[in-house]
Amino acid sequence: MTDSEGLLRRGKYLEYATLGWNVVGVAVLLVAAPRAHSVALVAFGLDTLLEIGASTIVLWELNGTGGTRQRKGLQLLSVAFLGLGLYLLGQSGWSLWHRQHPLPSPLGLAWLVLTFAVMLALAGGKHRVGKQLNNPVLLTEGRVTLVDAALAGVVLLSMGLTRVLGWWWADAAGGLVLMAYCFWEARHAWGEAQHASASH
Repeated sequence: MTDSEGLLRRGKYLEYATLGWNVVGVAVLLVAAPRAHSVALVAFGLDTLLEIGASTIVLWELNGTGGTRQRKGLQLLSVAFLGLGLYLLGQSGWSLWHRQHPLPSPLGLAWLVLTFAVMLALAGGKHRVGKQLNNPVLLTEGRVTLVDAALAGVVLLSMGLTRVLGWWWADAAGGLVLMAYCFWEARHAWGEAQHASASH
């Protein structure tokens, strides 16, 4: 087995691990999010679905890496980032307008702490393997995983600020911070797709 084949296999293992974790996460958040009335926790659930889709895209691309698949993979990731950003904009705005107060969720909090640690480790692995393979799709999806970790951290912080200081708006504010990052990543991934198209 060549070094390249070994790296591809490691990349696939990282994606399978991400996929498995997030499938479990969707089940956990289906129980926790509706009870909490939290914009950020619901957004985290949607981001988990986005991560499942992103992992599927990368596994498809890694099984036939190269020009056309890289371009399409990056375009799909760009659309996914844009969709999540638009959701966060709308839901955070609605929450601020209606002064929605999130509720504590012990199950949600426990899952967020675990997910923060796991997603940071997976994002680091994808970055290293993506760099070694010079694979922009894996690198971009690694940033999706990093967003997942960041979102878990923001939700934890916003829930803490709401509970300790009574800052009900912190939940929606956290969603808006991540919205800006999602829009930046959507633009970046689309630019990478155009570059991949021009290179082939």
